[in-house]
Amino acid sequence: MNIRSTPTDNRFSRQAGITLPIICGPMYPCSNPELVAATSEAGALGIVQPISLTYVHGYDFREGLRYIRSLTDKPIGMNALIEQSSKRYHERMVRWIEIALEEGVRFFISSMGKPDWVVKRVHAAGGIVYHDATERKWAEKAIEAEVDGLIAVNNRAGGHAGNESAQELYETLQGFGLPLICAGGISTPTDFQQALNQGYSGVQMGTRFIATTECNATTPYKQAIVDAKESDIVLSDRVTGTPVSLIRTPYIDRLGIKANIFEKWMLRGQKRKYLMRTIYLLKSMWKLKQAVLDKTGSLDYWQAGKSVAGINAIESVGTIIARFSKVKPQQEFVDSKNGRKD
Repeated sequence: MNIRSTPTDNRFSRQAGITLPIICGPMYPCSNPELVAATSEAGALGIVQPISLTYVHGYDFREGLRYIRSLTDKPIGMNALIEQSSKRYHERMVRWIEIALEEGVRFFISSMGKPDWVVKRVHAAGGIVYHDATERKWAEKAIEAEVDGLIAVNNRAGGHAGNESAQELYETLQGFGLPLICAGGISTPTDFQQALNQGYSGVQMGTRFIATTECNATTPYKQAIVDAKESDIVLSDRVTGTPVSLIRTPYIDRLGIKANIFEKWMLRGQKRKYLMRTIYLLKSMWKLKQAVLDKTGSLDYWQAGKSVAGINAIESVGTIIARFSKVKPQQEFVDSKNGRKD
């Protein structure tokens, strides 16, 4: 007889070495070292986003990791964004993974590509790899690469959103037999409880952690999250070439969220789409960086997911984690032979 995961005893928590199955999702440009450290120190898992650490927050990668280590001795993870790009970018990501392993990081979240080479290297060092999956076909590629778990990114997520609901995605992916992390739409203890009771091993939150005192995003950005309704979240094709969740603002209305005719043509070509995505990224990365550091709030170019609906205040990470730690999800026993629930 099997038992579904609980906050204090599940495979994900054991693999990550944490007490509460919550991930502070890797965010460009919002994953500053203090936020990562505060999440891990509180008993969850902070994830380093290397481009944020180096390009936005100005750290040498190794020194940035050591700075986080000076703030907490609890486990941290790293995001390996492995989409096909330039040879120079790939070499940089390979080097970042090597440095992370040298500095003691053993939990990795891979995304935007087939993670076979990441899994091989991390497993050789005794580490764990979870992979982002918005649908079954991406999960299958990750399974072929022998990942240890999946981040199930649903249609309420910030950043790159999926197309399926949390329940639909769980039903799609549960047959693989790996721990599943619910990513998208989580901002309250009730959301957390529902995800665990559905069968998820944990949750990943991003938007909720932006509206914290430890995140160094500007006050206008944080307040926009507090003020936003679910209906204020729109999907834009013009950030990376795939749908990204943003808060609808005057700037977004002027920019537009749909690719124009030329951009659509570029994105349809097998080789052209990488060039178009590079063009998008070069433009959007700079703007997103400026927006997250712009204290005036005049550049209102802000990422957020539909979990804004449950965010009503800017709070400390410790306060949020303490509230989530009180969740006591219903334990659901399932007879592994006939599926009977007790």
